Amino acid sequence: MPVRTLFAHRSRRRLALVGASLAAVTAGLLPGAAAARPDGRDREDRPSDRGLSAVIRYTEYGVPHILARDYANLGFGTGWAQAADQVCVLADGFVTVNGERSRHFGAAGAPDGSLSSATTNLASDLYFRGVKEAGTVEALLRTPAPAGPSGDLKELMRGWAAGYNAWLRKNRVTDPACAGAGWVRPVTALDVARRGFAVSVLGGQGRAVDGIAAARPPAVAPAAAPSGARGAPGGPSPEAVAEAARALFAPENATMGSNAVAFSGATTANGRGLLLGNPHYPWQGGRRFWQSQQTIPGELNVSGASLLGTTVVNIGFNDKVAWSHTVATGVPVNLHQLTLVPGDPTAYLVDGRPERMTARTVTVADRDGEPVTRTQWWTRYGPVTGGLGASLPLPWTATTAYALNDPNAANLRGSDTALGFARARSTADVAETLRRTQGLPWVNTVAADSAGRTYFGQAQVLPRITDELAERCSTPLGRVVYPASGVAVLDGSRTECALGSDPDAVQPGIFGPSRMPVLKDAPYAVNSNDSAWLTNAERPLTGYERVFGTLGTPRSLRTRGGIEDVAGMAARGGLTVDDLQRQQFANRVPAAGLAAADVVAACPGVLPSDPEACRVLGAWDRTMDSDSRGALLFDRFWRKFTGSVPVAQQWRVPFSAADPVRTPRGVETGSAGFAKALADAVAELRAAGIPLDGPLRDHQFVVRGGERIPVGGGTESLGVWNKTEPVWNAAGGGYVEVAHGTSHVQAVGWDGGRCPVARTLLTYSQSSNPASPHHSDQTRLYADERWVTSRFCEKDILRSPALRIVVVRG
Repeated sequence: MPVRTLFAHRSRRRLALVGASLAAVTAGLLPGAAAARPDGRDREDRPSDRGLSAVIRYTEYGVPHILARDYANLGFGTGWAQAADQVCVLADGFVTVNGERSRHFGAAGAPDGSLSSATTNLASDLYFRGVKEAGTVEALLRTPAPAGPSGDLKELMRGWAAGYNAWLRKNRVTDPACAGAGWVRPVTALDVARRGFAVSVLGGQGRAVDGIAAARPPAVAPAAAPSGARGAPGGPSPEAVAEAARALFAPENATMGSNAVAFSGATTANGRGLLLGNPHYPWQGGRRFWQSQQTIPGELNVSGASLLGTTVVNIGFNDKVAWSHTVATGVPVNLHQLTLVPGDPTAYLVDGRPERMTARTVTVADRDGEPVTRTQWWTRYGPVTGGLGASLPLPWTATTAYALNDPNAANLRGSDTALGFARARSTADVAETLRRTQGLPWVNTVAADSAGRTYFGQAQVLPRITDELAERCSTPLGRVVYPASGVAVLDGSRTECALGSDPDAVQPGIFGPSRMPVLKDAPYAVNSNDSAWLTNAERPLTGYERVFGTLGTPRSLRTRGGIEDVAGMAARGGLTVDDLQRQQFANRVPAAGLAAADVVAACPGVLPSDPEACRVLGAWDRTMDSDSRGALLFDRFWRKFTGSVPVAQQWRVPFSAADPVRTPRGVETGSAGFAKALADAVAELRAAGIPLDGPLRDHQFVVRGGERIPVGGGTESLGVWNKTEPVWNAAGGGYVEVAHGTSHVQAVGWDGGRCPVARTLLTYSQSSNPASPHHSDQTRLYADERWVTSRFCEKDILRSPALRIVVVRG
């Protein structure tokens, strides 16, 4: 039966009819059976999958409110609705996790980077095909909860696959990105789980895909220096490796980040909590968010955003609690340095006894030639890797190899954590969910509730690297790398260097909840991707192991500016959701507060013949608002200055752990690097024909449907809360696209009624399809600094002037 539009008017009589239809669906009174596909792919679904159904109520900006009677049917509605908005992006991701990118797009092509850091389709395929052929995800699905996924989550995945497939059966793909493409195919619940696995290992094996795919034993094994004499034998110095590792995991170099702040009832106008969540994720590809509300009457009612291809709301709120995540500083991997058996580089010593590596031979089909076969090498610690990212090579020599331990390769629990949050009634329930599920691989959690409580927790799945273990078992390389980066390099030749287990951990080799940084019921709890130390500047967190992050070290300008802002807000008190909205779009530039006066004072000496540039910088309002004049000039200068001058030479007043928010400060204007950065920024804009005082909106924008849409906010180095990392094209007029930055935003509070007070914004809009009416509608809202008023309660959903209700069935 085709999808039927049931109702789109607001009369009382018809609203009553809608209510009756919803009741019919939740009671299971809508039978249905799907016809089998000619290609027979539906045999992969259980027969009961073809009888699933859900009601989807669409409100303004294409936000679906999905109503179902149980988890399988809720998954069905979610899979259908995600496919309707993002079928091409989703289909591309399923090609990835099945190791088929080379077959469809060519081995030399590049993935979009959403599911791993692979630089070529071939490397991606070799890794994901290896995961598939090893049955890694199937084994995790068989693991009983809590170490494995719950029954509810398995039902959601089963339903999601059925809903996605049903949409494909009943709709024509119109998105030009994949219309008519043979790689847009039905999926299984196992495919959905494989995508969840890829998200879980993004920070670990996902970073090392190129290294795992390329690792090769040396052709010969002559005698060499003892293992560990230099960090990576035949490679760079330990100091260079340490710096590469630090840069690899540094928040300022990440393509994902976030801000989140929770305010307690002691700071708010009504004694209830407030939460502002502001993730910074890619604007294109498969790591986008997608908005929805999921409801099972009497069981679950949650609104928020999901990463594409996931079955749950990852960041969201209900009528009692709201939460967001920030990308954490914990390092989710470690290395084991292997001492190889002389003459046999595929065997290594453990307590003096040889142990053979396991060879995994993987063959990948290539569109442009013969199939490609490679062998991967696995050890008791994990795969041998030739490096972590392009910047951190780990040579496999005659005497030494490096194995990667990623505990999240045994973790499919992240979506169960999200389910627990969705059902939570307080921040205490959020904490209990984290204790029970232990499923978050690379994020912190910040939460507030309607009773006025706050919570911060760095409940990551991390290898159990204690500082004592690192001191006792680090190789010479590890003794340099671990303090600098948090990446432990342990001696793999000694069983006494095993990671061990905490009694409250759900899997071996990870930290239990009692070892993790937690802050409860502080007046404010804020994180902007630095470590947990200054979650609240008046109540700093200490006592955690180095692998979680640093203590007493310089904070990013975004962290420093965020602490200044939210501490000031908390001190003023009387806060409401309106205050959260103002904070999101304040676009204040912390770098300007620390440096702009010095830059303006030094400018005439640097540019004696160019008074216009100095005048523009002096008149600048110190924001990255779209109407700001001079913002672009300072931005281009600051990027050049901070990108070319060492940090230690940028400031006159050095960092002090006793004053971490206000130091370092006072920009050093006397260096040649400072003068060159300022002169180069002016010359760059003039050469491109860009006025030095042109408003930011004319030169920081995205193009949708041929229309320029201005985008406010600023880069990481400027410290702007409303982070924007745009793509520079001087010939095109400035910043002509956004690579990553503010994505899904939610400002949530409560007023004592049954409905939360929530404002949301999905900056890049719901759909990637340029033909969709929801391809750029919220992007225009973002340009105007306007918000969507969330419709959470039934009465508000049914009153929407844009209401469109459909019943979807298998």
